[in-house]
Amino acid sequence: MRKILTTFFIILTLSLPLLAQSGKKVFETYCWGCHHQTAVAFGPSFAEIASKRNADEIRAMITDPASVSKAFGYKRNAMPAFTLNEEELKAITSYILSFKSVQPEKEDQKQKQDKIKIIPKAYPNIAKNKEVK
Repeated sequence: MRKILTTFFIILTLSLPLLAQSGKKVFETYCWGCHHQTAVAFGPSFAEIASKRNADEIRAMITDPASVSKAFGYKRNAMPAFTLNEEELKAITSYILSFKSVQPEKEDQKQKQDKIKIIPKAYPNIAKNKEVK
């Protein structure tokens, strides 16, 4: 059993770069005219798409953009529908999601407290020096 799992993980690890490479090829073939990886072109960048959509939404937008655009509440849709095989669809979806920005790790409470500088009596002389009429 251990041998099977090890073999599976090795194959998976070795195939990920191939999937990314094939995703890049699908991008260059179908998407590059309207989308760029990190900059806005005619369509949104892959970084923007990845930050807003999950894999199922991305796949649906590629295969049936008119219906998905209506479901998202867009008034119009300029994207054509693409007929990709399952391998190409998985590859481009993974490639798009690879541009999702990494969320910065949340600071723990102690780190936040260390940054707070507490002044016991802020500006104590202002009230004393003010003349009362």
